[in-house]
Amino acid sequence: MPGTPYADATDAALAVGIARRDEGALEEAYRRHAGAMLQLATRVLRNVSLAEETVQEVVLRLWSHPERFDAGRGSLRAFVLADIHGRCVDAIRSEEARRRREEHDAGVVPAARPDDPEEQATSQIFAEHVRRALTALPPEQRDAIELAYLDGRSYREAAQILGEPEGTVKSRIRVGLGRLRGVMEESGAATA
Repeated sequence: MPGTPYADATDAALAVGIARRDEGALEEAYRRHAGAMLQLATRVLRNVSLAEETVQEVVLRLWSHPERFDAGRGSLRAFVLADIHGRCVDAIRSEEARRRREEHDAGVVPAARPDDPEEQATSQIFAEHVRRALTALPPEQRDAIELAYLDGRSYREAAQILGEPEGTVKSRIRVGLGRLRGVMEESGAATA
């Protein structure tokens, strides 16, 4: 709205205002960029209410961590749209991981028939091999794998929980899975 202190401000000036906890700066940033943010989130997620939640989350992150924006690397609009896109991708991956887990669980439950002691024993032995293989990993790799594969977290969520950069967590998962495979093969457990 014309006449507000930030109506003619640059994105960099808005970021400075947000860093100083000036709600007027945040309101102006929201006024300028929320429409594009919502449009992108809706297009990626194909769910308006989830898109609205994602926009609110990104705006709240901007308010909570304004230092993440670097005017030297691009505009505020580009920054929030990149953040929206990343959050949407994380949401999609998380939902796909949850769906795959449910499908896998649905497929595993009938296979372990209570009337077949041999299948039960085989399943228990394999589960024990996996547990032992996981404990053989360094804690940072084990924690990252457990968050991503057992808890169904996205790489970004796992990185936030672990307090590490996303690339570091991805690398730990990749190396850890390689070690896990090796431990499983050494123990004679099938990894297929």
